[in-house]
Amino acid sequence: MKGFAMLGIGKTGWITKKDPECGPLDAIVKPIAVSPCTSDIHTVWEGALGERKDMILGHEAVGEIVEVGNLVKTLKRGDRVLVPAITPNWGSLEAQGGYSMHSGGMLAGWKFSNFKDGVFGELFHVNEADANLGLLPDGLDPAPAVMLSDMVPTGFHGAELADVQYGDKVCVVGIGPVGLMSVAAATLRGASHLFAVGSRPDCCKLAKEYGATDIINYKEGDIVQQVMDKTHGKGVDKVIIAGGDCDTFDQAIKMVKPGGRIGNVNYLGSGEFVRFSRVQSGCGMGHKTIVGGLMPGGRLRVEKLSSLMVTGRLDCSKMLTHKFKGFEHIEDALMLMKDKPKDLIKPVVVI
Repeated sequence: MKGFAMLGIGKTGWITKKDPECGPLDAIVKPIAVSPCTSDIHTVWEGALGERKDMILGHEAVGEIVEVGNLVKTLKRGDRVLVPAITPNWGSLEAQGGYSMHSGGMLAGWKFSNFKDGVFGELFHVNEADANLGLLPDGLDPAPAVMLSDMVPTGFHGAELADVQYGDKVCVVGIGPVGLMSVAAATLRGASHLFAVGSRPDCCKLAKEYGATDIINYKEGDIVQQVMDKTHGKGVDKVIIAGGDCDTFDQAIKMVKPGGRIGNVNYLGSGEFVRFSRVQSGCGMGHKTIVGGLMPGGRLRVEKLSSLMVTGRLDCSKMLTHKFKGFEHIEDALMLMKDKPKDLIKPVVVI
């Protein structure tokens, strides 16, 4: 089979590999829509995962099953499926402990384009198919449904980690695709004042459509001061970090109230340490909680999230600013994510 791969740090290209083999619990899937992610960019051009050679990229896909193992019970050849970016081993001790995304080790539930070939191939392998693949609902367009692989569940996990409650004042730092989904999730969970930190006009406009009450433009001054001014010096109840870098944690600590909570879903692809203000943390005693987490995977979650799209409570099509048709355009879509033109939110390739 053919696939678009990381050849080494800073190098990509098309390669040919043997078709993946199907285990008894597994499935082989062909993609029908895919999308590149900023994590792919970190992996290739920052070496965030270390060296990877001839590894097919990609972890966002909607596909069609071409083969199932003999122990698969609820799926069959020809089923169109939602493919979560995180595909845990559900029998692991970590999964039994409530952290399936870390099954087999920290972040090891993230297999595609990390430990094994990803979804930018003509075929790809999915472990534990019954537990890791969701059925694509009838009538749901595969192009926006690709956002259910990673953007939606990651953004929503930010709101879960921050424990957004009715009436909370919330700040979402970073309003790329994940941050936009954090805004949408915080809105659904009942946030009142919702501050979205970003500068690109298209993202800011869409953040307002998803429920942001205020845009905080980091190009117009210190974001902490802007948030404090808008909250009359009190700060916010919750912060969701969906962008930025290691220094963003310090900004979050400064803007969140004592007793507040910070949920981080931003993948830190570079930097050695995360530092934040001793004084602003309450000298370590301010009851300011920081929780960072890889999104959960699994069939139940992705099918529940898809129901939000089916009922019209969540419209992901608004994020798809660049659409390609044809497998050969995967490279074009990936380079768009690397170069990030001002009008880009998310590219998708329909195969």
